Amino acid sequence: MESDFRGELERVFRESHGRVLASLIRSTGDFDLAEEALQDALAAAVANWPQHGVPENPVAWLLTAARNKAIDRVRRRATRLEGEAVLQFLAEESAEARAAGDERLSLFFTCCHPALALDAQVALTLRTLGGLTTPEIARAFLVPEETLAQRIVRAKRKIRKARIPYRVPPDELLHERRDAVLTVLYLVFNEGYSATTGSSLLRLALCREAIRLARVLTALMPEEPEVLGVLALMLLHDSRRGARLDAAGDIVLLQDQDRSLWDRAQIAEGAALTQQALSLRRPGPFQIQAAIAALHAESTSGDDTDWMQIAELYGELERHTPTPVVALNRAVAVAMARGPEAGLARLDAPELRQALAQYCLYHSARANLLRRAGRIGEAAESYAKALSLAGNDPERRFLSRRLDALTADASIIEPRSAIAPASAPHGAEATTRNAER
Repeated sequence: MESDFRGELERVFRESHGRVLASLIRSTGDFDLAEEALQDALAAAVANWPQHGVPENPVAWLLTAARNKAIDRVRRRATRLEGEAVLQFLAEESAEARAAGDERLSLFFTCCHPALALDAQVALTLRTLGGLTTPEIARAFLVPEETLAQRIVRAKRKIRKARIPYRVPPDELLHERRDAVLTVLYLVFNEGYSATTGSSLLRLALCREAIRLARVLTALMPEEPEVLGVLALMLLHDSRRGARLDAAGDIVLLQDQDRSLWDRAQIAEGAALTQQALSLRRPGPFQIQAAIAALHAESTSGDDTDWMQIAELYGELERHTPTPVVALNRAVAVAMARGPEAGLARLDAPELRQALAQYCLYHSARANLLRRAGRIGEAAESYAKALSLAGNDPERRFLSRRLDALTADASIIEPRSAIAPASAPHGAEATTRNAER
């Protein structure tokens, strides 16, 4: 019986953690105090619920209990005026009134404030809005727990010392700050979808958490087309998850994937969100990438894919986001539509070669086009360069097989669709590594 209550409490915590914590941070102005009070409330629930039953409104119960625990903590330690101010604020504001509101949007913008380093924004967003523990986040990003904990501590200290406001930014700053929030969410998804390092390509917990938080943000900002676009893009990419690796855990390119394994419900939802976003007639990078992903997802086969339209969409994306990775994607899409030499002409532009000299997927994509063009020796050199830059084990195995096969048999027919990943939003360091996998 106790396990049933614990299971219910875990469900409530996961679903309402961000909302309750955001309300507490708004009330106390203190991240640490809010988190401590919420933990106290959870401990109280563990002791109370098995005896008295799950409350009719468990979220309101947790919020009320957490606010009371916050008051107790402030009373025990507060001798300063600011402590008394917290007490006064908490006393004046009823839990019921706070429960009626939703402070998560403010918390999103606080966690993703441009004054914080990007890695701190990611960690703080997952810790506060996602409810992930510090060890969980550290494991997901393959960094030492102590390093991750220090990032979170520094971020909280920066918020406090810089007096970063806990609010949705004013209209003149909303666009810039919204883009920062979306960048953080998509960075989390990308790291889950195609891990930068490690033995596994996928980190499913990060994908799920990014999609869940994107759904929260969509509910909070339903008229923002780029918010709709980022959720659509995540769903469309994630719909292919079950077909991206074979039984041995090795990469299967999009051209070769078993499309019966794709999640059609997610594809339908992602495509509908894309159309909804585009109908608002304020196009942006995430919407364009979602439109590209929808064309892939709705194609019945690789040969059925409308590469000409995809190349045109990449051209539009490059006008919005003129980054080297977008140019790379456009070049490969052009090659798929018009032939490998047309793509190589773009890939071999000096400025692009220089910008992506240390980017694994640039050399992988170039190798594939060189092979298709019959330039086997150059293709082998590019595969070798890509292999030297590969970050995770599945990528290394994939590239090793391609290089070995190319070296052993120059007539090998390789899948044509080794397109590079889609662009990072607004020039962020993180790149989307998803287009053909």
